Amino acid sequence: MTHSPPIQELHFPDAPDVDRVPGPRSQELLRKQEEIDSSAVAYPKSIPIALEEGRGATVRDVDGNTFLDFFAGIGVLNVGHSNPYVLDAVQEQTGKLVHTIDFPTEARLELIEKLNEIAPVDLPDDNRVVFGGPTGSDAIEATLKIAKYNTGNTGLIAFRGSYHGATSGPLSLGGGRKYKEAYEPLLPNVYHAPYPYPFRQGLSDEEARDRALSNVREMVEDPYSGIADPAGIWVEPIQGEGGIVTPPEGFLGGLKEIAQENGIPLIVDEIQSGFGRTGEWFATEREGVTPDIMPMAKAIGGIGLPLSATMYREELDTWEAGGHVGTYRGNVPAMRAGTRAIEYIQEHDLLAHAREMGSYIRGRLRDAADETPRIAEVRGRGLFIGAEFVDDDGQSDKQLVNDIQQHCYERGVLVWTAGREGNVLRLIPPLVITEDQAETGMDVVVDAVETHTG
Repeated sequence: MTHSPPIQELHFPDAPDVDRVPGPRSQELLRKQEEIDSSAVAYPKSIPIALEEGRGATVRDVDGNTFLDFFAGIGVLNVGHSNPYVLDAVQEQTGKLVHTIDFPTEARLELIEKLNEIAPVDLPDDNRVVFGGPTGSDAIEATLKIAKYNTGNTGLIAFRGSYHGATSGPLSLGGGRKYKEAYEPLLPNVYHAPYPYPFRQGLSDEEARDRALSNVREMVEDPYSGIADPAGIWVEPIQGEGGIVTPPEGFLGGLKEIAQENGIPLIVDEIQSGFGRTGEWFATEREGVTPDIMPMAKAIGGIGLPLSATMYREELDTWEAGGHVGTYRGNVPAMRAGTRAIEYIQEHDLLAHAREMGSYIRGRLRDAADETPRIAEVRGRGLFIGAEFVDDDGQSDKQLVNDIQQHCYERGVLVWTAGREGNVLRLIPPLVITEDQAETGMDVVVDAVETHTG
């Protein structure tokens, strides 16, 4: 087996090391991209950078500037950029076989067995896995089909503030008006309940949880609720794009109870929160909740290779051959990468490490919040972290977060944003981030906060 190096050996040693950004070569490539690439390109608008290579929790641009990466491709690179333990297996597999549709291969079956090994709560040995297209949106599309096929119902219950992907089905479930308003009508019979968001709602944790659960129960059980018979309940265990909104204890358990009592599946979207991001393999484990259906993507591809999968309880495996098809259901190098990434997390105890580093980062943010009322709340679990910023009147302050992001970028730390108004600083570094990198990166983040709130 290929050597599995400790996390300290994965990174560029000089990060952060930034001269002037964007440098001349980056500017040249950014101009060229603007001339010939799609106007839908978004990320370089916030962080104008042209990347050359990455290692661990660090990236280098085409001008030689080296950055600490605190957003990991939006939760994709949990074991870091170009992790050699993963990369070696990918390169070996690529030299033998790449595309297999859904014919059996050792790589495919090994990954399914590895997913079974880490499945949450009661799902181990009581599940099937279906691979779909290469994105999280594809995994969500599979959940819609499984739920509708098994219940015969058409109503879809989701939550305000949610994000589930960019194709029609996931857009229908999502709460973001800006993502879907130009493409309507989308799927019919979709109903959005309030997600428990105590800070925004001005409620206690218990009040926000109970209100959300009461709304869902009425939707499902009231024969005059005005909604179609529900096929399932779709929920993020922590809302990512919505602002790292972390629900109160008991929320997921309450949803599971409603679903069980009414014979419908609970679909827990672990696309961004899975594979160790929260310090558990999957975020549902914290409450001991077993999803009936669980879409996965992002970090499942190990080092950023496109792959998605949906795990579901075995009794829901009722469709016939061809019930869910797709050309890219057999990306063998990505499957090898997924297995190796899980092994790397296990061998280096990265779940515990994510909890430790996450506690440190949230602690630094809370210390900063003690010095300024502009940080209204710090949220998250493990290395899935958000800080919500407000202005002097207590209103959402997107510009402040943008200024903090720019400050960090100019000093070699890449951070991202989230939230309904874009006023949440999102920190989701690779799980392989070291203690020294976490300290160095947070020194820059805290300096940015102090500079722009002083």
